[in-house]
Amino acid sequence: MGKISIGLIQASHEIEGSAPVEVHKEAAVQKHIALVREAAARGAKIIGLQEVFYGPYFCTEQSPKWYASAEPVPEGPTTRRFQELAKELAVVIILPVYEVEGIASYYNTAAVIDADGSYLGKYRKHHIPHVEAGEGTNGFWEKYYFKPGNLGFPVFDTAYARVGVYICYDRHFPEGARLLGLAGAEIVFNPSATVAGTSEYLWKLEQPAHAVANGYYVAAINRVGVEAPWNMGEFYGQSYLVDPRGRMVAIGSRDQDEVVIGEMDTEMIREVRNVWQFYRDRRPETYEHLVSL
Repeated sequence: MGKISIGLIQASHEIEGSAPVEVHKEAAVQKHIALVREAAARGAKIIGLQEVFYGPYFCTEQSPKWYASAEPVPEGPTTRRFQELAKELAVVIILPVYEVEGIASYYNTAAVIDADGSYLGKYRKHHIPHVEAGEGTNGFWEKYYFKPGNLGFPVFDTAYARVGVYICYDRHFPEGARLLGLAGAEIVFNPSATVAGTSEYLWKLEQPAHAVANGYYVAAINRVGVEAPWNMGEFYGQSYLVDPRGRMVAIGSRDQDEVVIGEMDTEMIREVRNVWQFYRDRRPETYEHLVSL
């Protein structure tokens, strides 16, 4: 395919947490529609949004209020709305939403929408953090809201590239990153909601390492700003695209709403994999103990 322009959208969420769920969703959806249009106007062909993009990062509290923001995927109105947008703009969209299945099964999910508006499938976040509140933090109560993903590690054949998805905390686990590479991913999107603190130094360390180890691009997306009333910390942005050599192709600011545009070169993927024969030299027959511990 050659060179493909990638768009990463990082954005703040200014609506105060006590507002009705519907107010949060509509404001965020309208904001991100405008940002997707900007990305497409600047040439982006594959566009990724941030984790649970259509509201605040509500996992800093435990409240059943937020269950009302979940939608079925792909039948829900938000997925449908962005399918229409993708078709209009001829872009692929990675759409992270809060998913409900059946009467009460909830997942942290990303739908993948092709450039003709068709729904290709979804990824459900596998690794669910649950961090107790402590000094300077309200905690991450994700197990209150999300079941662990149960759809494996799919790779999607889009109009422009083979796309994989990992979500936020997943990035700390190399096993799924490897499986996405083995399935043929050329680029892996990691939509996140990450605040300054303990793990910030890992933000630019782990994902370039995944890119090198697996010979693909990684698109890392993070929110910006501080969300009231929780004020759990600063979402530090710095969304970036990193190539299979571990080099930053493009990176966003720390504190601004921004459309980050970077160029992906599929020829580089083949070149790097031909030089660094990590897939050839794997020894999976010796790794059985890894999954039995």
